[in-house]
Amino acid sequence: MTDTDALAALAALAHPTRLATFRLLVRHEPDGLSTGNLAAAAGLTQSTFSTHLAVLVKAGLVTPEKRGRQIIQRANLDTLRALMIFLAKDCCQGRAELCVPLLADLTCC
Repeated sequence: MTDTDALAALAALAHPTRLATFRLLVRHEPDGLSTGNLAAAAGLTQSTFSTHLAVLVKAGLVTPEKRGRQIIQRANLDTLRALMIFLAKDCCQGRAELCVPLLADLTCC
């Protein structure tokens, strides 16, 4: 992941609606949720919500899949993983033992 990719992902998540949407999609992996269900969960009309969704898709955090007549949105866990590694790659000046609490928090997943 490049600096530009990381900044795009972080900027996309720097809005309450988009952050909540992405976290909801992560909880619903691997099945994803329909765009309509996501808009309803956000309390927005589909037209308003589509703007937020487009930002997440452009940043590579969400991937749409056509299933019949519905568009199912899924969290792109590869992008999430890459962002997390990018942020923590140089963690603790190479002293892995200092990163153990961070890794322990993630192992519950």
